[in-house]
Amino acid sequence: MNPKELDIVFNDAVKSINEHTESFPADLLLRLYSYYKIATNNQESPSSSTPLINAFKTNAIFQNKGLSSSEAKKLYIEVVNHYFLYRK
Repeated sequence: MNPKELDIVFNDAVKSINEHTESFPADLLLRLYSYYKIATNNQESPSSSTPLINAFKTNAIFQNKGLSSSEAKKLYIEVVNHYFLYRK
């Protein structure tokens, strides 16, 4: 998949998550958050009003800090596809 195709598939995966109305498991959300932040090169600190949530988000990013943007996009897509296929 070339970079342009990857961006299209990634954006479609993000859209499917954003439009989904049921709640997601917390561990899934943390993985997606981490992959999204890395994929989009977003360097902003977590901004939850709850310090514990910020700590979990920071830890999730830290665990994936070695990923490139394209690797993070691929993993995001993989997690989304797996979730919608198996609902876990």
